[in-house]
Amino acid sequence: MPRRMPIHDLRSGATRSPWRSRSWRLTLGAALTVGALVATTAAAPAAAPDDSADEPSGPTVPVDTATQAIAAINGLIQGIFNSEIVGQTFKVLGADGASYWITNNLDTSLLPQNVLQSLGLGDLIPDIGLGGGDSGGGVPDDGLRREYLVVWAGDNNILDKSGAQLTDLPSVITPDLIGMQNLIGPDFFAVIDATKGSSSYGKVVNTATVGPLVENEPHHMQYIWHKGNNIFAGGLFTDVTYVIDTSQLPALKLKAVNLPTDTLCGSVPDAYWVTEDGGAYGTYMGGPDLPGPCSYSDGTVRIGNGFAGSPGELVRLDPDGKTVYEAPATPETPETEQRCDNIPVLPAATCANPHGVQAREDLDTLITSDYNEPRNIILSPVQAPSSYLRRPTVRTWDISDRDKPKLKAVSFLPDGPRVGKVAHQEEPRAVMETTVTNLPQHKGAFASTMQGGAIYYTPDITADEPQWREVFDLTTSNKIVDPTRNPYGGGSNGGWVQTSLDDKYLYHAVVGRNPTKSDAGSPPYILKLDIQELLASGTAPECNIDTIEETVQGGAESDCPAIVDTLPAPGGPHWGALDNLEIGSDGYYHETTDVKRFAYANYFVARTGLNGDHRVCLVDDSGASMTLDEDFVDEFTGETCLDFDRESWPHGPWGPAKPHSMLFVTADGDIK
Repeated sequence: MPRRMPIHDLRSGATRSPWRSRSWRLTLGAALTVGALVATTAAAPAAAPDDSADEPSGPTVPVDTATQAIAAINGLIQGIFNSEIVGQTFKVLGADGASYWITNNLDTSLLPQNVLQSLGLGDLIPDIGLGGGDSGGGVPDDGLRREYLVVWAGDNNILDKSGAQLTDLPSVITPDLIGMQNLIGPDFFAVIDATKGSSSYGKVVNTATVGPLVENEPHHMQYIWHKGNNIFAGGLFTDVTYVIDTSQLPALKLKAVNLPTDTLCGSVPDAYWVTEDGGAYGTYMGGPDLPGPCSYSDGTVRIGNGFAGSPGELVRLDPDGKTVYEAPATPETPETEQRCDNIPVLPAATCANPHGVQAREDLDTLITSDYNEPRNIILSPVQAPSSYLRRPTVRTWDISDRDKPKLKAVSFLPDGPRVGKVAHQEEPRAVMETTVTNLPQHKGAFASTMQGGAIYYTPDITADEPQWREVFDLTTSNKIVDPTRNPYGGGSNGGWVQTSLDDKYLYHAVVGRNPTKSDAGSPPYILKLDIQELLASGTAPECNIDTIEETVQGGAESDCPAIVDTLPAPGGPHWGALDNLEIGSDGYYHETTDVKRFAYANYFVARTGLNGDHRVCLVDDSGASMTLDEDFVDEFTGETCLDFDRESWPHGPWGPAKPHSMLFVTADGDIK
């Protein structure tokens, strides 16, 4: 079994810069940075700390991580550029025997003294003299327990530039050409104060960088956080799942890493659903690590075409991120109801590239949606060689045995009345996301198509063969958001789709279609639909978008989803997260189904050509309409929303970053 040994000593890896002069910090820091990068970036992946002096001797033995290498990196990246930054490093061993780590870079100027004390950092801050504790949380001086928005973000660097940008050479050579912003830097979790009324509201209080792997392409975490959950976070390109302990927020701990060798039959981890026991299901969108036959946990074999190809799989993880079960996402027979291309061609065609995942444990049912054979869409400006790499399928799974998920049904979504400008803009193509209903009396689920521009619904995911129908077309909402453009819904690039926790509404983030010389494109926005009549129709809904008129005007049947509101979202919103936490009369946080705000991020995947403007926004949804939270402003620009295209972070002047997913979280000591 792989050894994964967490570090429990919060203070063992803590460092603090003694330098106060900003000019000295910047000048000497820049010089040291260039020297360090020359020495450390010559090898890939990034150099790991020397383990010889601190090899863990058992699964629960605290070890000292303040090796010279870690201290040097902390001093360089965390401390030199900001004297208020304190670093903490936690290290685990992967199944490959190598060390993996997370380094907190806490901005002590933004953290109350009792929070620093609870993190064991009081003795590192002059004139405070506080001792350490072993649990997060506590009431700061302002009386407000803290809620945080944890954002999984990737370093933006030279590898994220388009072909046009790479060939656009500068006319003048300046020192900026050797700046850190274009160099490959660490990916990180940004911990942002999301506490209304807090003096540090909207500020980044910590960036927790991961190592030694770089270029993870941080993607999804789970859809929502519940008390006691670890965070499961995926790296698309590195094929790694990071398991993060949030109990001592604003500090994060690395609990485990799940490596490519832990999931041999799947690659490109995309999304996660955490179950009541703390374990998780993860969708691995890509094929087996190596092309050829792969044997799954049930003993069956499928032929795959290799890393980031097909077929993908569903992986069951325990609370510590250990692989419990690898389940094939494709049946043993070919999938031929609609065209499923694979490159290279497989002996049995499959559309199994699972992306979205949600579950109803009370129904012993899980659902996944297939998006794309992933390696063929990250070559922008080179286009994918076939429209039929975009998938039209949704899969339901029997999870009555939580640790042995079994594929139950493969559903091909029906075509709609629109004629796509290209084949992959037909309504059922590229099923990016799916979302379940939540209340016991409901058994339905929704699925949205990124390229097809449609929302589908089935009233019963427990059926042997769920019946899906189109219930909303983005042509309808495109027309409302911007009536000056052609409202055509194909290629609108819908992403996040989520039912409200009380099953009243459906939220959908729409990036919009990029303009071309012959196409003005489509607008970016957040859509909110009323789904109460549709769910009230039970197992016999009437709504069905089957005419061109309905794609423009909305469904003709009385139970079709109705637009409640649209929120223009310049910059291209792809992902979102509901805030399911509220402060109670006892001063502690409690989970709620009456959600009054949510967050969204403007970023997809740069190498697909959908980059976004890298902002993270909060939306107030407590009234009749959705409104941007104008108090959630960038600390540098003063503009609404946090801009991740900034020059410097608590972990150093690494420049712009790519925020993909986020969660509302609080420390264990602050929630009941």
